[in-house]
Amino acid sequence: MKTAISKKVVVAAVLGNALEFYDFAAYAFFAVYIGQAFFPASTAVASLLLSLGAFGVGYIFRPLGGVLIGAFADRAGRRPAMLLTIVLITAGTMGLALTPSYTSIGLAAPVIVVLCRLVQGFAIGGEVGPASAFLIEIAPANRRGLYGSWQLASQGLAALAAGAIGLALSLVLEKADLAAWGWRVPFLLSLLLVPVGLYLRRAMPETLERRPTAGPSWGAALGQQVRLLVLAILIILGGTVSTYVGAYMTTYAIATLHLPASTALAATVVGGLATALFAVLGGWLSDLYGRRSIMLAPRLLTAVATVPSFLLLNAYPGAATLYVATIALTALTAMSGAATLTAIPELLPASVRAGGFAIAYAAGTSLFGGTTQLIVTWLIGATGDPNSPAWYVTAATVVSIIAILALPKSTAAAGPGATRLSARGQPSA
Repeated sequence: MKTAISKKVVVAAVLGNALEFYDFAAYAFFAVYIGQAFFPASTAVASLLLSLGAFGVGYIFRPLGGVLIGAFADRAGRRPAMLLTIVLITAGTMGLALTPSYTSIGLAAPVIVVLCRLVQGFAIGGEVGPASAFLIEIAPANRRGLYGSWQLASQGLAALAAGAIGLALSLVLEKADLAAWGWRVPFLLSLLLVPVGLYLRRAMPETLERRPTAGPSWGAALGQQVRLLVLAILIILGGTVSTYVGAYMTTYAIATLHLPASTALAATVVGGLATALFAVLGGWLSDLYGRRSIMLAPRLLTAVATVPSFLLLNAYPGAATLYVATIALTALTAMSGAATLTAIPELLPASVRAGGFAIAYAAGTSLFGGTTQLIVTWLIGATGDPNSPAWYVTAATVVSIIAILALPKSTAAAGPGATRLSARGQPSA
């Protein structure tokens, strides 16, 4: 009976998480068209930079969402926190989808878009911690990696859905229609799924085991984990830069490689599918061989393979090389990321697990994810080197490798299950 219940609640967590990241991912994939609608400028590059800047604004509130919603999840429970985040992301998405363009309402348009991005960022910042904690706590002791991997796999499914819808729109609509209103369709479609997500999350059980209040406060308990949180941020840095360069491949293909929009958007479908499949593979392997090895090996391959992949892509620009480069980057990132999204929450005490991981994840993605697309666009323009994104990924990957090696060996390198935690997620004696 427990296995059946566990599978049901995993589906509930995954669908809600996928819905939220779908909305966030759709903005990245349609950044060119959103820039034209809300951020007119003298050049196409300037418009894109303004659009990507607004994308990055959403990351400003991620740490705040991580602190507030994460603390709420550690005190009131995982389920109410996850219900709150899905309501907030819906509000932000609705505002973005329905806001008139700059030509219709002037300066109010980009202001509203930025506010919607802030709400979305706050919600996403608070989503990852409770969702990751929930998946780990609901999982059998020897399958936490597999269950936890669905947190990242759901993000891949979100990218897959956003990319598939975008590809379909690019094939059906004229370019002018896609720029005028077609980019809004993915956001409007996501609103139709909100009632499903809310229903599933309301039916989820609560996994937080409430204990007597004796002992250090939430803040004091979290303060005891500072070293681990710093290492977690540095590890997340590498995966974040790789992930968002992967998401940037659509814009890169259109703006730098000058490929058709349909070809570029298909890369998001390929990347999303690769993320979903290889995240699950990475989680499963981490249950067999330990978290550290599965975190580390793909990162090492990323450091070695990213620059050659981009050199090949720019030497032979086309659909085949674009998809090969996208798969290579997203697959390796997903395998390492799945193990990371399980290992870090496992290392945190249950009393600060949701909030601690939410803060680390939000800080890492805010500092580096929100700026990645802006930085690589600027680097390409400033240096004239279309391979600039690859060098940026490589540098970030090296930092994350060093942080992985610094994780406590007694947990990150443990045997089956990769930690010394009890079946309920508490540290064993």
